[in-house]
Amino acid sequence: MSAYAIAHLREAAPHADLAEYMARITGTFAPYGGRFLVHGSTHEVREGSWPGHVVVIGFPSIERARAWWDSAAYQEIAPLRSRHIAGDIILVPGVSEDYDAAATAKAMLDGMAAR
Repeated sequence: MSAYAIAHLREAAPHADLAEYMARITGTFAPYGGRFLVHGSTHEVREGSWPGHVVVIGFPSIERARAWWDSAAYQEIAPLRSRHIAGDIILVPGVSEDYDAAATAKAMLDGMAAR
């Protein structure tokens, strides 16, 4: 099942470290099957607030996403970003192709009724 690294990164001033990070990050994906799904795009805030930028990287599985994050190659370049951009980053598994939100809602209601 697919998984995603999702980053909410705040605005930052241009810096040579950030340029180096961006030049090198894609190379860290190859052993783990990762690829950018969202990067450098303009987003539309429909509820709440979302200052800054969103980045989404797709992986074939949560195990591969974790392995990428923990890899020596990524950890070597991560400080180039983290020293200059504040943000929040999560790894999250995706849902199966046959996922049904209505079934999840029914299970929730059934659980509430059983209390």
